[in-house]
Amino acid sequence: MNPQNPTFFCIASYEKGHAFLEALAEQGCNVVLMTAEKHKDAPWPRPAVREIHTFSNEAQPAEVVRLAQHLARHLPVDRIVALDEFDLEAAALIREEMRLPGMGYSTTRNFRDKLAMRVTAQAKGIRVPDFIGVRNDDDMRHFLAETKGPWLLKPRTSASAIGIRPIAHERDLWRALKELGDEQSNFLLERFLPGDVYHVDSITWSRAVLSQSAQKYGAPPMQLMHEGGVFTTRTLDREAVETGVLKSLDATVVPALGMVSGVTHSEYIHAGEDGAFYFLETAARVGGAYIAELVEFSTGLNPWVEWARIEAALAHGEPYAMPAEQESYAGSIICLAKQEWPDLSGYSDPEIVLRLQKHHHAGLIVQSSFPHRVEELVQKYQARFAEDFCASMPVPDRPTA
Repeated sequence: MNPQNPTFFCIASYEKGHAFLEALAEQGCNVVLMTAEKHKDAPWPRPAVREIHTFSNEAQPAEVVRLAQHLARHLPVDRIVALDEFDLEAAALIREEMRLPGMGYSTTRNFRDKLAMRVTAQAKGIRVPDFIGVRNDDDMRHFLAETKGPWLLKPRTSASAIGIRPIAHERDLWRALKELGDEQSNFLLERFLPGDVYHVDSITWSRAVLSQSAQKYGAPPMQLMHEGGVFTTRTLDREAVETGVLKSLDATVVPALGMVSGVTHSEYIHAGEDGAFYFLETAARVGGAYIAELVEFSTGLNPWVEWARIEAALAHGEPYAMPAEQESYAGSIICLAKQEWPDLSGYSDPEIVLRLQKHHHAGLIVQSSFPHRVEELVQKYQARFAEDFCASMPVPDRPTA
């Protein structure tokens, strides 16, 4: 290992993490990017990347491991980073194969496998919705008899709400499992708890959660995935009771699942039935849907940049010092758009700090010193976006970006 100029193999099945790559290079690290063939010519920050190597577009973890082994014959490798959730397993396998530092495969499952994270959280006394792994038919029948419906049939290793099937009656479950065949063991069954959904985006160093940004979604992500609509999320009032409860819960969840140093994006639900907060899922990555930008506008910290600084500090054998946070508030409004390039010029409030420039998407981020102003703008713009831009498309079986 070269502590002065360590070499990172960064895995990215999707184009993301530009700020991470740039920040890593600024910290004196050599960056080798491993990405899918279709993203080879994407506008990566070329000055920050020493080399780019590709794997096939539908690569399984074993192929990515082989590519890393091949590259390691000619390049030194000190650390492995997965920029996308779907690359976490490959990164863990490479670490174990090459005996490199970082999260191993078993711990990685707590941030990738919805069944693993629930089992581990429940064992630590963390409240989760009633669930069962799809394994034994008699156990499933007992769960259905003892648990109030409706239920959700969830893929264990998908992201967001992709692939989730609502189950209203027992017959619906057996029909769905028959369709899945031998793939059914890759699912879990969970009691559906209606309620408001939140996310906490955190920075952890040496098992201590140093920074937490708590946000509340508008419509739950699962509802948007299945019904369409406008995605919104906003920073919670830092003085609100729910903010304190969420941060306390998150500070328990993140280290309990095995995070030592890095970033996490975790989701929680405030159940309408009993008023309690439940842990839903977590990921050892930066939140998608421009959540990183929202966090930066509300706290002054860019999660991609801080994650890179953490990784560089670990590689250099130095402590990580988090910059001071600011206390602002931000909200985002995003949707698929009917127009190829939506015209957002009619949105002119001075609190607008970012306008999304993306094909067939409309999006804004607003920022204010006052949480109620952000909430007001998010609600107003959500209704206008639904009228001006909002389009829908079939639910995908897997991510498409």
